[in-house]
Order: sequence, then C-alpha cells, then structure tokens
Amino acid sequence: MLQGVDDPTQEWSFDKEEIKIGSMEDNDIVLHDDTVSRYHCKIVQDDTGYVLVDNRSTNGTFINKVRVREAFLKPGAVLSAGQSQLRFNAKEEEVHIVPSRSDRCAGLIGGNARMREIYSIIEKIAPTATTVVIDGETGTGKEVVAQAIHSLSPRSKNDLVVFDCGAVPPNLIESELFGHEKGSFTGAVMTRSGLFEQADGGTLFLDELGELPFDLQPKLLRALEQREVRRVGSAKASKVDVRIIAATNRNLEDEVKAGRFRQDLFYRLSVVRLHLPSLRERADDIPLLLQHFLDHGSYNKTPAGQPKVRTIARDAMTTLQNYPWPGNVRELVNVVERAVSFCDAQTLELSDLPDYVRTARPPSQAGGTRPSMRKATHSGGHPAVTAIDPAAPAPAPNEELLNQTFKDAKERWVASFERDYIAELLRRNSGNISHAARESDIDRKYFRKLMKKYDIEAAGADDDELD
Repeated sequence: MLQGVDDPTQEWSFDKEEIKIGSMEDNDIVLHDDTVSRYHCKIVQDDTGYVLVDNRSTNGTFINKVRVREAFLKPGAVLSAGQSQLRFNAKEEEVHIVPSRSDRCAGLIGGNARMREIYSIIEKIAPTATTVVIDGETGTGKEVVAQAIHSLSPRSKNDLVVFDCGAVPPNLIESELFGHEKGSFTGAVMTRSGLFEQADGGTLFLDELGELPFDLQPKLLRALEQREVRRVGSAKASKVDVRIIAATNRNLEDEVKAGRFRQDLFYRLSVVRLHLPSLRERADDIPLLLQHFLDHGSYNKTPAGQPKVRTIARDAMTTLQNYPWPGNVRELVNVVERAVSFCDAQTLELSDLPDYVRTARPPSQAGGTRPSMRKATHSGGHPAVTAIDPAAPAPAPNEELLNQTFKDAKERWVASFERDYIAELLRRNSGNISHAARESDIDRKYFRKLMKKYDIEAAGADDDELD
C-alpha cells in the first residue's frame, strides 16, 4: 500500500507484481506534479520482496531522501518522485518463502528449515542480475552462497571474482577494484585492469564489505549506478557488466547510523539480503555436514583412496551438536580434520575430539554469569590454547599473585589475560589474523605485536582466508 505523506487520505492499494508511477494517465499511480516524469518509477514485487526501480527520471527517485536507481523497499520507507512523497507499507512485512525440499543446493549442505528457505531464495534470484548482500557470522559460508548464486546464474560461463575488502591495505583497494594507469602512483610500473573489468560478464563478490573505506564508497556507488569504472590516473571510463554480491559480518544498518557506511550505498546494495544462520542455530545439520566431510575430505583417505573414518560414535555426535561453534562451519571442518588425524579406527570416538570441544558446556547452559577464560589442553604435541567458558565464574587471584605488589600482580594478570584472549580469538577464527583482529577491534599490526610478545603462532591461514 502507498499513502501520501502530505495528504494521508490519498491511498493506493494493489495486488499485482508491478506498480507504475508517473504523470501519465496510464500509470497505476498518477501524480499530478510538474516535477514528476511521465513514467517516473515502478515498484516490482517478487518472492524476495519489493524493489523500487527508477525509470531514468529527470529529477530522480529517492528513498528516505537518498537517490536510488534500484533499491529494496522496507515497510515505512518514504519514496520521493519529484516533489511528491509516498509512504510505502507492504501488506506483509515478510514475503512467504516456500522452503526447498532438498538438503543441498550448489555446494551448500543442510536440511534445516532456514537453510532450505535460503536455497529457495537462491534458486529464484540466481537467474537475475539482482544485487545481493549476505550477512552472518564469520565461517557461516557466505562465499559458498555467492558461489552457489553465480553457478546457477547465466553468468556462470564467466568468472566469479572474489575480493576481500578487509585483507588489502586501504590505500591499495581503489587500484585493486578499479585498476590503474602506468605512472598513476608510486609503484604503478604498468597499466593494470581492476577486478570490475576482470569480472565483466560475470560476478564480483565483495567479501567483508563493511571494511571498505568510507572515502571509496562513493566510487563503488557510481560503478553500481552507472555500470562503468575509471582506472586510477585515467580520464576515460569503461563500461562493465558485473553482478555484485557482497558479504559482511557487520550490521550495515548500524554502520550507517554510526556514520561508517554511506546510506545511499546501503540502499543501492540492499536489493536482496540473505542472513545465514550460525551453526549453533542449525545444529541439526551437523550429522549431515560431518558425513559429507568424512566422505569427501582429502584428509580422511587411506593410501588406497578409501575413507579412513566411516562413522561417528553417538556420544561424539551429541557432543559436537552441543558445542556452540563460535567459528561455525569453518571451525567444524578444522575439528573434524584434527579428530580424524588422531583416530586409528573406522569410528570416530569422543576421545578423538579436542578437549575444548569435549568439555564445553551446551549453549543452553552458558548464560547468566560473567565470562571467563579457562585452559584447554591439546594432545598430540599441539600447543595449548584457550576456550571461553561463559558459565564459569571469574578466576580469583592465586596465592602467588597475592604475595606480590599490586603493580606486579596486575602486570602478570593482564599478561595472562592478553595471552589467553589472543589465543582464543585465533582459535575461533581458524587462525586468520585479520578476522581475529577485526572481531576484537584491535589494529592488525598491534594484534601481531601481541602474538609476537606471547610467542603465539597462527595455525590457520591469514589474510587470504575467506568466508
């Protein structure tokens, strides 16, 4: 339903997939306003929601005072065409999605109801050129979703180009995305095409979009609006045909409110938004995921190429389903690989699992008290790391600390906390230093400094690891 802002008695209600707005009489909504174009804009409804599309109007189309070419409409949003303002209210704030009957979708695995809804959305939006924003915790599989959308689209014959906004120094991001001309800056010894040009005809996946520097966001918006890019140091723009899929583990609406993310870019990107559930929210998928990892993981092969471990003991499975999985599916993969390496039988037993998994409390028992750190010993020569036990009381100072001066005791206490905190963050982020630093809101250089200070090594990948 649309309602006039200045005159609430003006109401329009339609039960159709496309609503045309303009000054001509054959529009669904006729606005007698000299500043409104003949066919100014339209609202399109599909299974993913409502999208406002500007029809190259003279004076532009706006949502909440932000000019847009194509953007997702939320209930309560005010759209402006010329000097006319209309308030949008959908009949239902959420579009009903019929879940897929399959427990798999182009590389995604899981029969959980939320995952099956996501499969349905992917199958509907994949054939389109719609911009998609995927949000969710680190390790939930945002890049796998992007790959699924690309593989099911007509663009699959061309490249899916991946760029992690948080893994490249801010001063190099513009050159990476848009390219540069020879001599345009120190070190530019040759002309280089950017990722937009490399993804022409295909899909560009922007991971960790919330890390994109604020001063570069207008250039990204222009590329999306005008479908053209200009290399650094060049006066010539090049047309590109690129579908954008972005991912973030931040709440972009909060980032907009905090002034760290442009509102106009947010509206332009948020045509379709997919939220991926954490692994603890779909623990019923863990048996299916585990069987897939055992069947297809290269780490679970005998010299003859047969699966080494074939089944998982019931108590081990229960423990894995009760563990809160702060690192989500990525952490599950790492735990399975480690457990398989210690298992000498065809059945994975509880004793094969890491101590911090076996001793963790289920999420339902983990609330109500202040969090603290506890040690989790690893076998097999691996260094001990820490795990957060949210239900444990804060540790009291031991006798040795109480016999020291306040200053000395505090220094030792802080050092112990820093060492445990850094080690736990690295474990939660599968050894990825950039992601761990980002989660803790610590500068990456200082994070590395703390690692060096406490002789902590990252067991996993660093900046090249993606969601």
